[in-house]
Amino acid sequence: MPMQLNWTRDGERLALQGELDQDTLNGLWDVREQAIQGVSVIDLSEVSRVDTAGLALLIHLADRAKQLGQTVRLESASENLRTLAQLYNLPDGLLPGAN
Repeated sequence: MPMQLNWTRDGERLALQGELDQDTLNGLWDVREQAIQGVSVIDLSEVSRVDTAGLALLIHLADRAKQLGQTVRLESASENLRTLAQLYNLPDGLLPGAN
């Protein structure tokens, strides 16, 4: 059974905890607009697993932040996330901090 995904906001930091995958990300997806408002850092240090759905959500959050005129970067991106980004041949800057 997958671990639950939790998140907290501390100023400009959105910290995610747990697994970021297709089975756990719906709660964050539902509040993504509010979650990304004013965020400059998405902290992934407590994320234990990311799948392609999680990667897509992170890309979406980074893109939405950019549309809002914010600069956001990923902090503590796992090797798993970096590998997924490389496998999909994502352009540099699409996931700031994941390269």
